[in-house]
Amino acid sequence: MRGAALTEPVLRDDLAGLRGRNAVTRLVLTDFRCYERLRLTVDGRPVVLTGPNGAGKTNLLEALSLLAPGRGLRRARLDEIDRGGAAGPGNCWAVAATLDTADGPTEVGTAHEPAGDGAAEAGRGRRAVRIDGSAVRGQAPLAALATVAWLTPEMDRLFLEASSDRRRFLDRLVYGHQPGHATRIGAYEQAMRERNRLLRDRLGNRLGDDVWLDALEQRMAEESVAIAAARNEVVARLNGAMALAEGPFPRAGLTLDGLVEGWLAEGPALAAEERLRDALRAARSEDAAAGRTGAGPHRTDLAVRHLEKGRAAGECSTGEQKALLISIVLADARLVAMQSGATPILLLDEVVAHLDGRRRAALFDELCALGAQAWLTGTDRALFSGLEGRAQFFAVADAELRSEAA
Repeated sequence: MRGAALTEPVLRDDLAGLRGRNAVTRLVLTDFRCYERLRLTVDGRPVVLTGPNGAGKTNLLEALSLLAPGRGLRRARLDEIDRGGAAGPGNCWAVAATLDTADGPTEVGTAHEPAGDGAAEAGRGRRAVRIDGSAVRGQAPLAALATVAWLTPEMDRLFLEASSDRRRFLDRLVYGHQPGHATRIGAYEQAMRERNRLLRDRLGNRLGDDVWLDALEQRMAEESVAIAAARNEVVARLNGAMALAEGPFPRAGLTLDGLVEGWLAEGPALAAEERLRDALRAARSEDAAAGRTGAGPHRTDLAVRHLEKGRAAGECSTGEQKALLISIVLADARLVAMQSGATPILLLDEVVAHLDGRRRAALFDELCALGAQAWLTGTDRALFSGLEGRAQFFAVADAELRSEAA
């Protein structure tokens, strides 16, 4: 599909021909937040979780978000997720799932493995990942299995908060198009941490350290170009899809404000790589004094505009900002489905709470047209009446789920 004309008829025709989907069909939680033990079996349709605040709905979505690389939708420390908040040999969290993918069912497990027996040492543990029973190194392999995207109430202020939040949001979208993006970001950040450490320890004036700094900066420059190129491509494709989208959700225009992304737009990748490597070398003294690296893709920001109103997203009302976020996520889900042949998993926490009836209906229709397994939460089941007969409903109370007739 890469390179196909992004017209609305093409989008719809391609989606109508999809046969694959990414979906969770079995989920097992152990000592995860409020869940001592949970076993849940579902099919590929949307899943609606309703219940009072504090019942455990968002905790369940957080567990699903850990089927993707990263720290999940709450960005919590490993020991914060353990039931009771104190890790130990007997109560470290674990998530196991059966993923229905385009290549068939896949067993996935991820868990908190403490570093030692004591609670303090356990908090410094690691996140282990197993795929089809075999341990894998790091979390990046998860990105190749299924795309997982989410919206939470905390993201309602995404366009007003720090650039790091918008950058993470964008990079999660990029994972769905280029699974290797997670590996590249990890490699870049590791090299940047080592460079910062060398500069902080004031060892950079010695010849050996200069050689090591040269090597780290070369690696950062190489990874930076790949990261920036992936972001540029996904933003361009999203803009193409959203410019042609129809319906009650506003069209969003995305722009990247980043040094390397800008250089790539001006010239070849090799030139951008050399420019960043030279900039890093020239800024060693300045970065040592600041205690951080001042240039690179870790500083990129994502700017979003409401196209119909010609206004920056941060200047729009809270409701409009939420609608823009939904518009971006839906456009990305369509593109991922076209590119991979399988729909992403969408985690939509309290997403309909402030949508009017027209937008709720449009959202439900779009999710069903995509064939996506969306997990939606809310306190009022009546708001999900448009999904009756098209979704699976569960009532959540006191960390227990009860299936309800749809």
